[in-house]
Amino acid sequence: MLCNVSLQVIPLVSEGGISPLVDKVIELIRESGVKYLVGPMETTMEGDLHQLLEIVEKAQKLCLEHGAKRVVSVVKIDCKPGGVTIEEKIEKYREGEAG
Repeated sequence: MLCNVSLQVIPLVSEGGISPLVDKVIELIRESGVKYLVGPMETTMEGDLHQLLEIVEKAQKLCLEHGAKRVVSVVKIDCKPGGVTIEEKIEKYREGEAG
């Protein structure tokens, strides 16, 4: 069953060190092969819940391994019978997007 998991990582590092760590987390997500959408505050992933939660765990460890003294993450999970996709949740908003 397809689920959506949104992840926002907030690593405790110097101000200039946040973006490079966030970039590493997004690279981790990209390399996992799951469908994802980067937003201004969080990244939403689509896939099997177990696999997505493993990515969340790896993201925590990645930040700590790259110098974060602490990592606070906000995780949102959306599942329903029959699955849920990113596309079905945002398609109605695509019509008005500037190109």
